[in-house]
Amino acid sequence: QVQLVESGGGLVQPGGSLTLSCAASGSSFSSLAMGWFRQTPGKQRDLVAHMSRSGATIYTPSVKGRFTISGDNAKNTVHLQMNDLKPEDTAVYYCFQSPSVGINYWGQGTQVTVSS
Repeated sequence: QVQLVESGGGLVQPGGSLTLSCAASGSSFSSLAMGWFRQTPGKQRDLVAHMSRSGATIYTPSVKGRFTISGDNAKNTVHLQMNDLKPEDTAVYYCFQSPSVGINYWGQGTQVTVSS
């Protein structure tokens, strides 16, 4: 059974940086896509960054130029470097890795709080 474990969340001041990491365990697979979503209370889970197997990336407009996604398909890891963090980036961040269309593995979520 595949499990994704996230790390790197926490409390940071506005303008600060954090790096989130996500590692899969339980099975080895090649990801069709991997990335990060985030969710705040009472709202839906929204895409933050997405990376396809080819390396192509997509970012939600509000994080472009501040966040960078990277991943290693062979190691089943994905990272999110977050710079110049803003209070509106506060959310629970979830990683996903998708071995094929229609199959998504999710992490348990890690809290990121941006506050002075």
